[in-house]
Order: sequence, then structure tokens, then C-alpha cells
Amino acid sequence: MPCTTVLVGRKASNDNSTMIARTDDGHFDVKKTVVYKPEDLKRKYKCVISHLEIELPENGLGFTACPSVDRKNGIWAATGINKANVGMTATETVTSNPRVLAADPLVEYKKAEKRNEKDTVGGIGEEDIVMLVLPYIRSAREGVLRLGKLLEKYGTYEMNGIAFNDEKEIWWLETIGGHHWMAKRVPDDVCVIMPNQFGMDSFDLDDALTKKKNHLCSADLKEFIEDNFLDLNQNGTFNPRDIFGSHTDMDHIYNTPRAWFLGRFLTPYSHRWEGENAEFTPECDNIPWCLVPDRKIAVEDVKYMLSSHYQGTPYNPYTSHDTGKRGMYRSIGINRTGVTSVCQIRSNVPEELKGIEWICYGSTTFSSILPIYTNVNAIPSYLKNVGLEASTENFYWASRLIGALADSSYSACVQHIERYQNAVITNGRRIIKEYDEKMIAAKDYSLCEKANEELCKMAKKETDYALTKVLHEASVNMKNGYKLSDN
Repeated sequence: MPCTTVLVGRKASNDNSTMIARTDDGHFDVKKTVVYKPEDLKRKYKCVISHLEIELPENGLGFTACPSVDRKNGIWAATGINKANVGMTATETVTSNPRVLAADPLVEYKKAEKRNEKDTVGGIGEEDIVMLVLPYIRSAREGVLRLGKLLEKYGTYEMNGIAFNDEKEIWWLETIGGHHWMAKRVPDDVCVIMPNQFGMDSFDLDDALTKKKNHLCSADLKEFIEDNFLDLNQNGTFNPRDIFGSHTDMDHIYNTPRAWFLGRFLTPYSHRWEGENAEFTPECDNIPWCLVPDRKIAVEDVKYMLSSHYQGTPYNPYTSHDTGKRGMYRSIGINRTGVTSVCQIRSNVPEELKGIEWICYGSTTFSSILPIYTNVNAIPSYLKNVGLEASTENFYWASRLIGALADSSYSACVQHIERYQNAVITNGRRIIKEYDEKMIAAKDYSLCEKANEELCKMAKKETDYALTKVLHEASVNMKNGYKLSDN
């Protein structure tokens, strides 16, 4: 599924938290936010797409998730934080190349062609990965190890990148062919930018195969590379992007421009992104996987990055004048996004309050992002009660309506959108701060659900107000408008 991921190490963030964020860019998937309790977890999981059945451990943890409302293709839980304050987002679709896929083919479901034959089950994929991993881990590293074992045993039918975070660490895992994988601990002082390409551009294979301190991988990865002549690197370097990834013309339209814009935002002073002497351009294959940002990064910055449409550049599709380059690259904030989340694990509060998930539905360019506490047993109806028919009574559909209306009247609506987004995040921060202080003082953390209800009440008020404003602007600009003075 085409997505964009941003990871923020704790020393790169403004408040010493770790953050993993991703736009879930499906085919206009209708999404909701729920809590899975331990009793909701079945011992046998069946994949809808691949028809694979997997036995699951006992004693799973509760966790938040953003599943699809329509279950015809499976759960697609997307993202969440569990009761051990471990976050997960899955998955970022990544690229590969024919050499890798021929050496270790993807494990795809195949229906039997004859009556006396059996179907061939496939591996695991984005539909399943959160459900198979998040309830059963207590650290980011454990997430990598559990998923790695599942990939080696069952395989996967797609190329994916998966992020895990806890209070201290972020780990990033990328699949390689059907059964292989590699994962790296994200350095604390960097931000990672991932735009649907195989991302890692450096890796300590010796560490992964011996001490396993900051790198992990399939046990036979070294032999896999050597036996299949996959290494294209020169001069003794080891760049996994060159070995396992792609460098295609389509990348230069669809993927690398997003990395360029994100890098430009993170390091406007320490790197040159534009002009005759630019270090990196929108079509560069060597844009770094991670960067030390020129300043600390807050949630607002992550939201801005994931809402981006090349504003301030000739590629902005909303530019009023024709630059000759308008809309030539795939935007980050795109129309078909179902849900965007920032899984934030804080370090300056008690265990019961560490997990905050920031939820945004629909096109991030026009939608607001709302924080909620994750140590809860229930989610407010404004986030949870979402159907397949449009309604202003939930955050998902109201956000979709705002985006569809504002897009067609961008110049008239942009000020309303900016005020709306600022209002929700400002009031969201205020409510979180108020309840943090109240619960810490009383040493009573049972108010998390009450806080979430107040957050949703605020979000509904601001969303309804913004929808009214945007609807008015869109109505004024309808093509069938007519005045006598127009003659």
C-alpha cells in the first residue's frame, strides 16, 4: 500500500519522546479507531488474502488499532500502541528488484487449477502483521524478533517496511523477498524518511550476525547475498538500498521527490536541496535514509511533513499559476489516505500515561490530528462508530468531507483549514496537559477515558465549524453561480 513514513528518535524530538508516523494510503479505505482487549484475541488467526492460518500465543496484551470498517479483505489494523507502551505501524510498501524476487520469491496465494489439487496458501502481509505481532511484544526489539520469525516461517506476499517504538528505542524492519529481512535500530538523534522505496542505505552486517546490538537480520542473509550475486556495491561499502532496492524512472516521479521534500524540511541549512549546486534533487537516488534535523522535531512538524504537497516549490499542485512543473510529482498529503497516526511514547510521565496516539483521517493536507490516551479499555464513539456511509457524526467522514470540499476551492478555504488544524492540535495539547497534571497529582490514571471523551467533544465542535466554513466557500465557487451583474 503506497504510504509515507517518518520516524523521530528521542534526542531528535522536542520532548524526548519517540515517534513513529505513517500515512496509510489505501484506496479510500474507511477507517476507525478501536481498542482490542486480551479477550478479543483469538488463538487461531486466519489471513483473508493469503488463506494462511497461524496459531497465536496466549496472554496477549490489549492495544489500540485503526482497522478497516469493511472487512472483506481482512482487518488491516494499520497502527497502534499496546498496554506495554510499544507502538507499531505496518506497513510501508517498499520496492525491490528482479534479482531479489527471483532468488526468494514472494509467497503468494494460488488457487488450485484442478479439482483434485489443493490451494496453495500465501504468506503474511499488511492485512495481518499488526494483529500477529503487536499484542505479543513488550519492546520495540521484541517486535522485530517476533516478526522476523514469522517471516522466516510463513513468508510474505509483498515487500514491506515496519516500525516499532518504545520509550527508548525505534526499530525499522524491511522485508527482502519472500522470507528474508533486515532491521536497524534508529539512532536517537535522527529522523528517518521513507517514501515507498527500500530505505536503509547503511547496515552493519557483522553486528547483525554476531552481537546484534543495533542491527538484526535473517540468519542466512550473508549467504543469500553471496549465493545469488546480489551485491552491487563497490569499494567494500555495504549499501542495502543498492542490493535489495530499486532505482527506476517511476521512483523518480513517485518516491524520491517525497524524500527530497522531507529532507528539505528537516535540514534546510545543513544541506543544499535546491539550485545549481544542490546536493540532492527530487530525482536523486542517494537521498539519505535518516538525517539529523537542524532543529528539534515536534508532533506538529511530523503532521506538517505528512501533509505536504510541495508547497513553496514549482511542484505544488495548488499553485495558482502554471509553473510548467505543477503536480508532476506524487504529493505526500494525498486524496486517498485512510488514516494517519503518530505513535508517541513519552518518557517524562508515569507508565500509565506514556502512550499517546495522534489520529488523523482522510487527506492530511486538509484534516486535523487529534491526540488520545492509549491506556484505555474503550474508544469514544466519534472515533469508533464509523460506517460505510458518510456521516458528520464521526471524525473519519467529517474529515473526508472537509478535504473533498476544500480541495476544489483551495485558495478560498486554505485559511479556514489552517485555523482548524491549529485549533484542534492546540486544544488537544491543552487537554492532554490538563489531564496529565490532574492524574499525576492524584496518582489516579482512570481518567484517561474521560480525557479522550473531552478530546473528541472538542474535535467534533472544531470539525463541524470548519466544515460549515468550507462548505460555504465551496458553494460560493460552484460553477453554476450567476448574478445579473455578470452580464
